[in-house]
Amino acid sequence: MKILTANRLTDGEALFYAGHAWVRDFQKSEVAETTEAESRLATIGAMAYANNEVLDVNLIDVTRNKDGRLHALRLRERIRADGPTIEYSGKNAAWGI
Repeated sequence: MKILTANRLTDGEALFYAGHAWVRDFQKSEVAETTEAESRLATIGAMAYANNEVLDVNLIDVTRNKDGRLHALRLRERIRADGPTIEYSGKNAAWGI
């Protein structure tokens, strides 16, 4: 199973393709369960990139947990879906990181 992810041009925010638009909610992603559906998503991503809608377009591997929620297989993609792994405090907050 795969979903389509990219970054927003204006601020680099992680986005996920939800079948009709790019959204920030990982759980709303359109899921491709066949190679044909994966190809369709790849084409949508390539077109969005070519039209300067998004950048860093990727198909990523996901599974569904027992409760039906999507779960990214790679740590990088889990961080993109869930946000930073640390609190914004101290030095990082002062630097805006």
